[in-house]
Amino acid sequence: MSERRARPDTTPRKHAWRRRFTPTGGSGGSAQHAPGAPSPIQKDQGSIVQAALYRDGRRVSSPDSLAETFRQLREEPRGMAWIGLHRPTESELLTLAEEFDLHELAVEDAMEAHQRPKLERYGETLFVVLRAARYLDAQEEVDFGELHVFVGRDFVITVRHGAAPDLSSVRRRMEDDPELLTLGPEAVLYAILDAVVDGYAPVVAGVQNDIDEIETEVFSGDPAASRRIYELSREMVEFQRATRPLVGMLHGLMAGFAKYGTDEELQRYLRDVADHVTHTSERVDGFRQALADILAVNTTLVTQQQNAEMRALAEAGFEQNEEIKKISSWAAILFAPTLVGTVYGMNFQNMPELHWGFGYPLAIGLMGVVCVSLYFVFKHRDWL
Repeated sequence: MSERRARPDTTPRKHAWRRRFTPTGGSGGSAQHAPGAPSPIQKDQGSIVQAALYRDGRRVSSPDSLAETFRQLREEPRGMAWIGLHRPTESELLTLAEEFDLHELAVEDAMEAHQRPKLERYGETLFVVLRAARYLDAQEEVDFGELHVFVGRDFVITVRHGAAPDLSSVRRRMEDDPELLTLGPEAVLYAILDAVVDGYAPVVAGVQNDIDEIETEVFSGDPAASRRIYELSREMVEFQRATRPLVGMLHGLMAGFAKYGTDEELQRYLRDVADHVTHTSERVDGFRQALADILAVNTTLVTQQQNAEMRALAEAGFEQNEEIKKISSWAAILFAPTLVGTVYGMNFQNMPELHWGFGYPLAIGLMGVVCVSLYFVFKHRDWL
């Protein structure tokens, strides 16, 4: 770990952008605190997960406030501060920016969160944005968290937005390996990257299991499969946004090994993380393609099922139409004699052929001719 530069005990002058975020009051425009009121540092301790000071790979103290951390770091020329925050307040971030001279753009990104994974170098400080992921078995969902890491010559600051990742295990791992921790802030950054990437493995396994289940549902005709495919596809888009930029980020870190004198053992570790990220990114790309193929197959199967249902309805309609034709044909045949019988049942005195001797046979014959004619007509049209 390189020698840390000496820090003056006096508070550095604020830059214009920091003054813009600082509460003002009084005639001079500076913040005024009532006697005995807590300072901004003392007031916002709720988001500090843990702060520790290390020397030669071992923890030497665990300050309970940012102010105490700053003071001990100034007094320890060969020390390294590791400060963990969870959803910090604006005043905490501005205090850290003032103490460690963090770049304004990086601080604003850490305030707003919802950033894409990236790696930026501002002078001697690295600013890294990571998207962690964890698989929730009960809900069968992927939960994403966001982590911002500031890495300087003698400090590491982690700003966590969300439940993932759990950095307590990373801290324990580093403290159990003083030789690795001796390599300084870059080693801590490696451990954080390794933890985030390792956290992708259960997600990959869970998604693979979901895809297998979805394939079974699709071919069994489960109507809920389409919604599940859509929801998992959206999660894979987010997963891809979390993993794909990491490949370029780690290659960027590896490109600066010679320039920044990265330890050879640490180089091996980072290359291993890069390999895992590449593998995970390829798996996620494969998942998206598999889900697209499954969705296409599901659409085809649903279309085939709809066509089969429409064909069955058409056949049922055709059969029903044939029955209606038969009923209508017989109704027409029976209607002719009914009409004649109805006319002669009107009981009028003066009706043609009413008293004619051949009237009855003629009426019966007419009924028969009409019925037989209609029968042959309908039979010719295949209605009967």
